[in-house]
Amino acid sequence: MALKADNLKQTLESLKKTDLYRTRRTVESIEGNYVQVDGRQVLNFCSNDYLGLARHEDVIKRFKLAADEYGVGSGSAHLVCGHSAEHHALEEELAEFTGRERALLFSTGYMANLGVIAGLMSKGDVIYQDKLNHASLLDAGLLSGAVFSRYLHNDLENLSIKMEKYPSKQSMIVTDGVFSMDGDQAKVTELAEVAKQKSATLMVDDAHGFGVLGESGAGIVEQMQLNQQQVPLLVGTFGKAFGTSGAFVAGSEEIIETLIQKSRTYIYTTALPPAIAAATRCSLSLIQKESWRREQLNHLIKYFKEGARQLALPLMSSETAIQPMLVGGSAEALAASEFLFQQGFWVSAIRPPTVPKGSARLRVTLSVDHSTLQIDQLLAALKKVTL
Repeated sequence: MALKADNLKQTLESLKKTDLYRTRRTVESIEGNYVQVDGRQVLNFCSNDYLGLARHEDVIKRFKLAADEYGVGSGSAHLVCGHSAEHHALEEELAEFTGRERALLFSTGYMANLGVIAGLMSKGDVIYQDKLNHASLLDAGLLSGAVFSRYLHNDLENLSIKMEKYPSKQSMIVTDGVFSMDGDQAKVTELAEVAKQKSATLMVDDAHGFGVLGESGAGIVEQMQLNQQQVPLLVGTFGKAFGTSGAFVAGSEEIIETLIQKSRTYIYTTALPPAIAAATRCSLSLIQKESWRREQLNHLIKYFKEGARQLALPLMSSETAIQPMLVGGSAEALAASEFLFQQGFWVSAIRPPTVPKGSARLRVTLSVDHSTLQIDQLLAALKKVTL
């Protein structure tokens, strides 16, 4: 039976009536933290460009030079003719940076998570995931064919109870490093211990921690001083703190080689443009050399949290650049976001199914390029939202 237009219209109308309809704003130009969007200049407080590298002159220059040399596209998949010297060098540098034997590039973070989980797990295996994991991780668990079990958020006791049901099956524990909508961090040290006790494999998707957390910016596993044996699968993305695009998985020689042979989202898609890989190599170098970026970001996070505390704003518990303000209802969150937009601030309203029902929120994200004055201005506007 073909799709019926009337059914689709009813679905769309239902989304609108329940304040869950999604719309896009069009960015027309960017100048620092200010963006021209839908004809209005606003301060951007919803970008994941935490370290301000997306428009860094060295990153842009490296991208242009590589585009001149390699062209705009890679031309094919990695296993055909799309694997360039820039890709290869980036993989080697990421392996060294993360303290893993090898790394493998993927075109997006979504594809990395799908490819890693489905490439290593199958029918007869068991996958345990935190209930607040990113959609890509949840989808990967469902598509893998393995038994899929979700444990309560950051609840190690609940995880252990669930794992007792399948004691003899090959299993994987999967978690975000930093949870993208709450901003809190996974208990990776404790998860590594559970994985060891239960003979399971631990996978951490550190999309929002990679580049930001840890002494050198290698993410939450570096912050917690966890090695390859404790966290055999580490996924990171470049579209956040690195300011570029794409993703990678780092792990043992055997894991990476298996993914090259079996990961469908690696085998059957066009490789990242070599220019993106080159720009990412530049970002990686800057992250290692310019620790002041992380220091300044941490200063701004503390500054924002203290200002919010003084104003009694309902911030959720987070020590990262993701600072959600709980609103509750979807209609109220949309109205608050629109109010801020009219005041000159772009802050996204996050609603179900991205977050649980009744927990719609404003998701404020901070960047090293923000000033304390801009944060003060945002806080004043947020205070008006709560009146």
